[in-house]
Amino acid sequence: MENVFDTLKSRGFVEQVTDEQAVRKLFSNPVTCYTGFDPTASTLHVGNLVPIMALAHVQRNGHKPIVLIGGGTGLIGDPSGKTKTREILTEDQIEENSISIKKQVSQYIDFSEDKALLLNNADWLRKLNYIEFLRDTGCHFSVNRMLAAESYKARLKTGLNFIEFNYMLLQAYDFLYLNKHYHCLLQMGGNDQWGNILAGIDLTRRVEGNEVYGMTFPLIITASGDKMGKTEKGAVWLDGNLTSHYDYYQFWINADDADVVRFLKLFTFLPQDEIESLEAIRGEELNSAKIVLAFEATKITHGEKKAIEAWETSASAFGYREIDSKLFPSSTIPRSKVVNDLSGMPTSVIDEEVLKKGICAFELFANVGLCSTRSEARRLISQRGGYINGEPVGKYDEIIDFKHVENGSIVLRSGKKKYHRIKVE
Repeated sequence: MENVFDTLKSRGFVEQVTDEQAVRKLFSNPVTCYTGFDPTASTLHVGNLVPIMALAHVQRNGHKPIVLIGGGTGLIGDPSGKTKTREILTEDQIEENSISIKKQVSQYIDFSEDKALLLNNADWLRKLNYIEFLRDTGCHFSVNRMLAAESYKARLKTGLNFIEFNYMLLQAYDFLYLNKHYHCLLQMGGNDQWGNILAGIDLTRRVEGNEVYGMTFPLIITASGDKMGKTEKGAVWLDGNLTSHYDYYQFWINADDADVVRFLKLFTFLPQDEIESLEAIRGEELNSAKIVLAFEATKITHGEKKAIEAWETSASAFGYREIDSKLFPSSTIPRSKVVNDLSGMPTSVIDEEVLKKGICAFELFANVGLCSTRSEARRLISQRGGYINGEPVGKYDEIIDFKHVENGSIVLRSGKKKYHRIKVE
């Protein structure tokens, strides 16, 4: 079996590592490593997938991952990557978010039979005595060295408060604690965490005399220059209640051509040699690769049943495309044609009485969220970008009524890719 460090590096997960040869050797035997997630929101988003997928690869190669929920550090707020102080959440909010995140990461990591651990640093950080912590832990930190860390240097220009200044000490203490109690030897995190990871390595060496290591992941920027997971609608959430499995599928299928192979390596478990064989494909084959990317990524996050439903809905709306089995032998994407099925499409309900009276097309597009405002809907339709049941809307104030109902519903489309179905009840 390939060393998982080589797997992570070749698939694009590795940005920095404290000692590449030592970490590769570390992975030659079963090892425990960890990544932390502060519960600053009720759900994780696509931008969090790189560390999650890395932990999943680690586990699949026989190692034990620790997913650390920052129930304690989340009360402080990480200054890394922020130009201003994060909003301080209440303890109840942190606890509620922690429970939600625990449920989400279970989609990717198998916590059964002690194959992985899911811990919360509130369990030990909240018990610390401040004076003892300063004497026993704070004495090992150089203020000059802390201020040289990128996460602090950037914030000094806009203002860094004292509570944020303590964040590095607490994260370093996490690594010390996990090494002492769980024999954890490697911390992995986003590249903005490099300074915090080094602080934990140094603290563990000073206090326990143990050699531990660190590795960071790159910040994923799309070919268009956007931060991964950011869209015009906002973040793409892993919670199906916030981003439906259909919208999640559409996010991936709309990936830039230049990102497809890279995203297949990072966000699916398809074999790397299979993905690398796609480097030279163009045109129709590249569109097939996008469909496979969308299906496999959705399957990991929402399960195969939801992925098939999203694939069927997309194929019904945009047209079925046959997938070449020779190009994607490992994908479980269905190979047969689908019947017209729009059940997975974003759907809302309109009352029969409203349709009897009729409603202006631009109002309908705005009401269902295909346009953010009525004026935007007017512009869309005037520029021939609004469709009803596949046909362009003639005028922005065209009256939509029962004559537009087909098979109990009306299908709206904005541009080439955004659909919405309205059921009549």
